[in-house]
Amino acid sequence: MDVFPAQYSTLSSKALAEFLTIKYDLKNVTCRLLIHNVSDTYLLETETINYVFKVYRDNHRKLAEIKGEVELLNLLFEGKASVAHPIKDAEGKYIQSFNAAEGVRQGVMFSYALGTVVSDMNEEQLATVGKEMAKIHNISSIIELRSSRKEYSIDTMLLNPLAIFKPAFEDLKDEYIFLTQAVNQVAEKISELNLSRFSYGYCQYDFLPKNFHFDETGHLTFFDFDFAGKGHLINDIASFYIHYFLEVYYGKMTQEKADKAFAVFVTNYRKVRSLSDEELAAIPYFGFAFWIFYLGFQYENFDDWSNIFFGPKYLKDRTTLIKKWVELHMN
Repeated sequence: MDVFPAQYSTLSSKALAEFLTIKYDLKNVTCRLLIHNVSDTYLLETETINYVFKVYRDNHRKLAEIKGEVELLNLLFEGKASVAHPIKDAEGKYIQSFNAAEGVRQGVMFSYALGTVVSDMNEEQLATVGKEMAKIHNISSIIELRSSRKEYSIDTMLLNPLAIFKPAFEDLKDEYIFLTQAVNQVAEKISELNLSRFSYGYCQYDFLPKNFHFDETGHLTFFDFDFAGKGHLINDIASFYIHYFLEVYYGKMTQEKADKAFAVFVTNYRKVRSLSDEELAAIPYFGFAFWIFYLGFQYENFDDWSNIFFGPKYLKDRTTLIKKWVELHMN
């Protein structure tokens, strides 16, 4: 019987363990699925060291984009940035190919980020995040990758996503009208900025605490550069500030505490890299753009990821949250 066409398969953990044992010349490997998301992430454990193996979907990331991510992380690692970096196999290759049910899927082995997520960071940890993010930007602002990555612009962050997720708001007319008006206002605000004075390079574009670990010694490791692309580096700082907005929004932290924490981060970022007051003042607009971009991302990946939550209730709740962002930070 012919294999029926599939759009998203899950590679066997057992088969991956056997495959990667040979490819990377490892011993006593166990493998288990860690995250089933827009891509699949597996944890590989050996007697001495752990790794993470990520399997991409072609609908989400083309081979050229994966090469770009590998190249970026290698350059950051070579520049002494604290990132989980790609690992070569025994033949010196970074990318593996799998003939899966839906077609060819690509995979990359990464070093394991020791430690855990810390949401409520102390001053020492905030200082570390600030300095280490600045170190990444010192590198990502002066390189040019051979392989292509997404560019973050008014079109890709705001206008295109607004059009992409419009069908999801068919029965939420008022919410879509609000988002349309706000998107147009923010697009105009950003276009009026003198962006030639803003730092530009490769953004990670998802610098939330879920994407970095602190180990027991206080060492920090950033990971998950899936969204990495060219853009103004204030995008990264805005994505980090979104963490504090959410902490306040859900009642986990006061605004005063959030402001103090973010100020510690900024002070220490500036010890390593310049950050103008003009750039900081633009965080409300670039943060708003992140919310819109992410709605578009969720809509585009509905079949294979977001269908368990992306519905009318979620969209109403998310629009309410975005309205709060506008009320607190843009008025």
